Amino acid sequence: MSAEPTVEELSNVLSSYLDTSRINQVRRAYYYAEQAHEGQRRRSGEPYVTHPLAVAFILADLKLDHQSLMAAMLHDVIEDTGIPKEALSEQFGESVADLVDGVSKLTQIEFRSRAEAQAENFQKMTLAMARDIRVILVKLADRLHNMRTLGPLPFAKRQRIATETLDIYAPIANRLGMHSVCTELEDLGFASLYPMRSRYISQAVAKLRGSHQEIIHEIRGRLAEKLAERGLPGRIIGREKHLNSIYNKMKFKQKSFHEIMDVYAFRIITDTEDDCYRILGAVHSLYKPLPGRFKDYIAMPKANGYQSLHTTLFGMHVNIEIQIRTEEMEHIANNGIAAHWMYKNDQSNIASVNQKRVDRWVQGLMEMRERADDSLEFIEHVKVDLFPDEIYVFTPKGKIMELPSGATPIDFAYAIHTDIGNACVACRINRNLGSLSQPLQSGQTVEVITAPGARPNPAWLSFVVTGKARSSIRHVLKHQKHAESLELGRTLLKKSLNGFGQKLSQISEAQVAAVVKHNQVHSLDDLLSEIGLGNRMAYLIARQLATGGVSDEPPMEAGLEKSDDGQGRASVTIRGTEGLLVKFASCCKPIPGDPVVGLMDSGHGLVIHSDTCSRLPEDRESRARLTHLKWAKDITDEFSVELRVEMERQRGVIAEIAGAVAMADGNIERINVEEQNARFGVVSLVVHVNGRRHLARVMRRVKNIRAVTHISRVRH
Repeated sequence: MSAEPTVEELSNVLSSYLDTSRINQVRRAYYYAEQAHEGQRRRSGEPYVTHPLAVAFILADLKLDHQSLMAAMLHDVIEDTGIPKEALSEQFGESVADLVDGVSKLTQIEFRSRAEAQAENFQKMTLAMARDIRVILVKLADRLHNMRTLGPLPFAKRQRIATETLDIYAPIANRLGMHSVCTELEDLGFASLYPMRSRYISQAVAKLRGSHQEIIHEIRGRLAEKLAERGLPGRIIGREKHLNSIYNKMKFKQKSFHEIMDVYAFRIITDTEDDCYRILGAVHSLYKPLPGRFKDYIAMPKANGYQSLHTTLFGMHVNIEIQIRTEEMEHIANNGIAAHWMYKNDQSNIASVNQKRVDRWVQGLMEMRERADDSLEFIEHVKVDLFPDEIYVFTPKGKIMELPSGATPIDFAYAIHTDIGNACVACRINRNLGSLSQPLQSGQTVEVITAPGARPNPAWLSFVVTGKARSSIRHVLKHQKHAESLELGRTLLKKSLNGFGQKLSQISEAQVAAVVKHNQVHSLDDLLSEIGLGNRMAYLIARQLATGGVSDEPPMEAGLEKSDDGQGRASVTIRGTEGLLVKFASCCKPIPGDPVVGLMDSGHGLVIHSDTCSRLPEDRESRARLTHLKWAKDITDEFSVELRVEMERQRGVIAEIAGAVAMADGNIERINVEEQNARFGVVSLVVHVNGRRHLARVMRRVKNIRAVTHISRVRH
């Protein structure tokens, strides 16, 4: 390859594995990119198009398909030239446009959040965002060429790119099993971040290698002899230690340079899996193996699909590390997932070997590979999330949170801290107000809005997906329900005792203990809680406490004697904000100002009805057990009311009704139009108001509309 590679040279390389029509498509993408980047130059002064061409060369070495090569040619077009994705789609098809778009998105996200060096989550998120594995391969090739040509960039930018490469891209290459790309990225990143250390280690390695040449030849000769003696095929190559791995061992494993370099490493490449184990036996008969240093990655491949036998021997007064693998394993070890594109024509035993080779997600790829007729069909199927069960979102400060797929802002809030989840009232997604129940997507920035005194909503349990959120919400609601049932039970019992002319504080401890025992509960609080939940009747417990009798017979007197509402009835004050154990009936939708009564609902507390509601019991005894209620004076909460509006049908009348409700400061929750005939219609409205006066104002406004003939409040 010349100093400035040409598209002709690329075509020659591609001709070894692609047909002419596909090579021509790659050339067409090159000429399109050349035109799009016309006049743009790299920092080094070369025409910009030399960069996409070099990226394509890297992918050609990995023998990737023609669509990946076309995407390599076009990968900067959307971002740098303003040409939209749609234009690429028209020219080169949707698959290529999607690849280019995916690479552009990875670049943008990395730019936005580079201050946050949570490398491992970032690697996962980068992978999760690329729905097609080839997006990552193009991005890795792009990064590799950028690392090779870092020279002309300013120092600070070089440092940033090198750090990002070591933290994010080299580990991704390793995760995908692409050893050759990974080690080159690591060594280039290391040389850029630590030029002095890199130079020093490099010189020390060269010097040491020179003095060790003799012993290396000796060991290699003996290994070759042993293989020949046993009739085993195998080529022996010396393995060089990479600068970055030497540095990391010195730094993190506290080893000296000579300790690391006094190990002689060889790789033996053979034909079959069976040969690998035979060669292992041969080398173990030549030198003594070190106990505990043998690893069989053929029977148990690494997560990224890597397979090999590793053993460490002691001979010639030095340690000798040996890796034994087949040609195919060598190719997989160097090129990882990219190697899978190589096997489009070979349907022999490779598919069954591949089943053992790959981990959770690559295994899915290989199963699809078996069902596909050729590599292009295979690639069509490979548009999958590598992490289908995880999403990665940002906090406003750029920290990355890992959540399960389908997680909502409530799950996010609890993942940060239980107190934040409990106090959550709203959220912003990418700076816009969002719904608390909508599932989050990878890459979004989520901000939780909290309010002092806010409490979890029971409805959250229907959409949260994380165990932490679910258990935290249940815990708070359980405590809240207990506290509220206790308070409501105390209020109801006091009211009932009032009817007997007694106060709770006046009743003796012995009498309380007797009633508690008779009702088979542990304490007075438990009894009050049971009353609040509607499981026990307040007036029966009050009678037991007041009269000293512990019979469950109903009292003779149905009315309650002492009153505090001036009408001969003891009443409980309702504020509308009591919480979980005071509910407003959906049948009659009572609002402040309506005469109301409470009906105990077993296990669920008090349900408030309008006193004219048709759902209330008819018989005198049951009605006597209703709790009489009155409204507090300063209620500002909103309540739902259903209205029925009869009107003449004319254009724009619905908008007029909505406008009239808004003018009266009402909020419309729901609006249904029920057609009657061509001239007249009926509209059913559910409106939020804060009392009877407010409702009257809303109804007056609506009635004043010329087309409205009649308006009434609906009580079922």
